[in-house]
Amino acid sequence: MADRIITSWLSDMDGVLVHDDQALPGAVEFVSRLREKERPFLLLTNNSLFTPEQLRERLLPSGLDVPVESIWTSALATAHFLSDQAPGGSAYVIGEDGLHVALDEAGIKRNDRNPDFVVLGENHTFSIEELTQAVRLIMDGARFVATNPDVTGPGPNGAVIATGAVAAMITTATGKQPYFVGKPNPMMFRSALNRIDAHSENTAMVGDRMDTDIVAGIEAGLATFLVLTGSTAESDLERFSFRPSRVLPGIGDLVDLV
Repeated sequence: MADRIITSWLSDMDGVLVHDDQALPGAVEFVSRLREKERPFLLLTNNSLFTPEQLRERLLPSGLDVPVESIWTSALATAHFLSDQAPGGSAYVIGEDGLHVALDEAGIKRNDRNPDFVVLGENHTFSIEELTQAVRLIMDGARFVATNPDVTGPGPNGAVIATGAVAAMITTATGKQPYFVGKPNPMMFRSALNRIDAHSENTAMVGDRMDTDIVAGIEAGLATFLVLTGSTAESDLERFSFRPSRVLPGIGDLVDLV
C-alpha cells in the first residue's frame, strides 16, 4: 500500500457515504474533493432496484451531488455481463426499473418462452407465478443469473428479503445455482474499472463490509479501505483471514488522501 499512488476510487454507498438517507460525516467533503481533483470514481451498489438517475436524485437531499455517470449498480454490471456473454440475447427478467432499464440499454430482449437467461434482481412485488415461470425456464435450459447474493436488505421497518434469498428458492426448485454478478464477485469491480478506464494498481476501494467490499477489492487487486460506519465493527476483523490495506473510523479520514 505504501508504494501505491491512488488516482482512481471506487466506493460503496450504504454504510460508507450514507445511512438512512443521511450523509455520513465527511461524505460530502469526500465526493466534493474527488470532483474538485477530477479523480475518476464510481459509487458501487448491489442495489438493482434503481437506475443511476434515480439514485442520484435520492442522494441529492443528503448533500451528495454525484453525477449519473459516477454510479455503478449491480444491474448495470449484470447487463454488461449478459451483453458480453450473448450479444443481442434475450432474458426473462424478475426485477424493477434499475434492472429493466439497464438490460434495455444493453440490447437484451425480453423473452418469456425460450430465453437465453433468467435474470433475477431486487423486487419487492414478485409473485409465485413469476417464480414458477423462472423455475420452468431454467429447467428447460435457460442460464440463471442474479444481480447480487445479498439475502436481506434494509427496509423502512427493518430487514427485507433480497435477491439472494429469492435465488435460493429457485435453486431449491431447480437444482441450478445462479451466477451472481454483484459484490463480492470481483467481476463487478473489473467492469467498474473498465467503465472509468482505471488500473487496479492505482485504484482504491472503500467499503464497510469485509465479506463483500473488502474481499472483492482484494481479489480485484485494489488497495482497500474499511470504514467502521457500517456493517463491520473493528472487533469483527478477527473472524476473517484477510485484512484491508487500512481500517479507518469513517470516510472523512480519506479526504486528504484524494
